[in-house]
Amino acid sequence: MAEIRTAIGLMSGTSMDGIDVALLRTDGETMVEQGAFLSVPYDPPFRDRLKQALEEAKAITRRDERPGDLSRMERDLTLRHAEAVELFLRRENLNSHAIDFIGFHGQTVLHRPIEALTVQLGDGPLLASETGIDVVYDMRANDMVHGGQGAPLVPIYHQALAHKIPTDQWPVCFVNIGGISNLTFLDRDGTIIGFDSGPGNTLIDQWVEAHAGIPYDDGGRIASEGSVVMALAERYLDNTFFTAKTRRALDRNDFRPPQGHEAELSDGARTLAYVSAAAILKSAGHLPGFPKTFVICGGGRLNRTIMGDLLRLAGERGAMVLSAEQAGFDGDAMEAEAWAYLAVRSAKGLPLTFPGTTGVKSPVGGGVLARAAGTQKV
Repeated sequence: MAEIRTAIGLMSGTSMDGIDVALLRTDGETMVEQGAFLSVPYDPPFRDRLKQALEEAKAITRRDERPGDLSRMERDLTLRHAEAVELFLRRENLNSHAIDFIGFHGQTVLHRPIEALTVQLGDGPLLASETGIDVVYDMRANDMVHGGQGAPLVPIYHQALAHKIPTDQWPVCFVNIGGISNLTFLDRDGTIIGFDSGPGNTLIDQWVEAHAGIPYDDGGRIASEGSVVMALAERYLDNTFFTAKTRRALDRNDFRPPQGHEAELSDGARTLAYVSAAAILKSAGHLPGFPKTFVICGGGRLNRTIMGDLLRLAGERGAMVLSAEQAGFDGDAMEAEAWAYLAVRSAKGLPLTFPGTTGVKSPVGGGVLARAAGTQKV
């Protein structure tokens, strides 16, 4: 019987809204037992620093470079993750000795797969030292060394969860709508395919922050009052990203929000919500078959306007759309859970990425293990 390990997953995504903390017991293969979850929001000044970090990161040409304020930012970000772990353990009345690993994603500030360059701010050894728990981090880089896109990494976790989906609802497609959306296609013959599918929440967030002074469109309320500006939507959906023969990982800067004169507030939010939904269906056209079921995870599932568009567009193709909760999962926790799962796989030397997920030539492992008393490659 495979050894069961207990891990904490830490995720700070492209929406830059905070740190998700999730507890998982797993063998890194088929056994998965979800535990508690906590979301720790970033305060507005820190989010502003993260946005500035994205700008400073554009000057990076090597993974170890930290121009401008990035070195201090990396330390501060890591210490906030350590505080989130401490808060989580205290809330759950857990001792650090009860945790085998922390899976630490860090904050992606640059992702250029064509250049085999990906940068996640996050100091694994510092986090291990602060928490007293072994940390697995930097899980994307080895995939890129072996010719992969460095993303997405979550599909193998989706596969571990998918047994909960009734077999008559397969093939199934898990869709994570974060800042960038990505999908995982699973079929009963063991097929696993994953790729970024287009802009998720990031354009909407940037639009409403610029024109309404708020960080996101809560529940899609602003979008619900507007109309789709179809010419603007088609401009996004005509992007060569959707028609290219090869799927590629997206950087936050690959799609930019509209100019202020191109739409008023609610019409802009409505248009970008439609783009988020339509991009998922358009990208699904690259799959070997059309899914019978879409399971929607991430913050975008809470935007009722995006979900309404998905229900309509997928329904026109005879497919069912379920929120993560309707399918029996926790849509807030899933990505952080995935990082806990990946940490256990990494520590066991199991592959994290596959030809069908990142384009890597053969299944490959990855990650660096920072022990509370030293660091080593996994």
